[in-house]
Amino acid sequence: MLKQALKILSKIEENGFKAYIVGGFVRDYVLGINSNDVDIATNATPKDIMNIFKFSVLPKEEYGSVTLFIKNDRFEITTFRKEIKYINNRKPIEIEYIDSLLEDLKRRDFKMNTLCMDKYGQILDPLDGKKDIEKKIINTVGSSDYKFSQDSLRILRAIRFATILNFSLSNEVKSAIIKNKYLLKSLSYSRKKQELDKIFSSSNAKYGVSLLLELGLDYDLELYNLKDINLNNDIIGTWASLSMSEKYEQEFKSSEKNLIKEVKEIMKIGITNYSLYKYGLYVNQIVANMKGIDKSFVVGIYEGLPIHSKKEINISTLEILSILNKKAGAYLKDIYNDLEIAILELKLENNKERIKEYILKNY
Repeated sequence: MLKQALKILSKIEENGFKAYIVGGFVRDYVLGINSNDVDIATNATPKDIMNIFKFSVLPKEEYGSVTLFIKNDRFEITTFRKEIKYINNRKPIEIEYIDSLLEDLKRRDFKMNTLCMDKYGQILDPLDGKKDIEKKIINTVGSSDYKFSQDSLRILRAIRFATILNFSLSNEVKSAIIKNKYLLKSLSYSRKKQELDKIFSSSNAKYGVSLLLELGLDYDLELYNLKDINLNNDIIGTWASLSMSEKYEQEFKSSEKNLIKEVKEIMKIGITNYSLYKYGLYVNQIVANMKGIDKSFVVGIYEGLPIHSKKEINISTLEILSILNKKAGAYLKDIYNDLEIAILELKLENNKERIKEYILKNY
């Protein structure tokens, strides 16, 4: 991807403009981390870029940016700019195109994200971002208080970067987060969940959670029992362990909501033959992880279940009607539910003769 990105820079410069790879890709390159997220900054306008690359497109949300797809790779190309005015402590609504890379870098969030790469693959570091990377510390570009009050999402981005990269937050950054954390209440639940997903799914998630608690963000994020979070290999298990504002629920797909509900139900009753039968192996494995139970043990129980569905109960509806000499009715559902539980609890053998005897005795 780097090779293709450098070709894009050369192509832009062949047309009389300046262009650089900026931000996270260069930071990760310095850290030796593979990245597929390439952002390019240039003094070419979106119209210029679309003239140079005929298959580029204008995204709906990114004002002043052009998206370029080459094979399966995606490149964001943004014109050097100043952000004049923000709305709702989040989005710039007024920008000014400029011709200065340095001024463009000054609008960015953290120093470590201001490294650039030119078309020759040379690293440019006008704001000393590399020093922060070497010290493993996160500092904002300019006043932390101003940066977080300007865009409250940067608060969660700071925690996310610290978590994933295992960096510390500077004292100024911490103080500014504490001062401005109340702004998180007005941040969309979609953006909050996106950042929290990345923090919770990181291999360094415990550190991320400790930062959220240290800075008191749990209250403003409306995560009411964050100190009791059960970090899980499956993000659904992690969210299921949290008590949170119901407004987060709208950010989950219906299938995810059902999974969270099922995880909570199993957490109450425990992993049993019936829970494995009713909810399936996947959900029970999430709970096993939460409870510190070996997943292979749960798989063994599941594979040893006497039945895995109603269809496996060794008697047909017609046979039940014949035994009872009755017509079909709603009572059949009750009988099957009873048979299910009795067989799963090993009180009844899944054998046709035993089942007939059970039905005659009880019905």
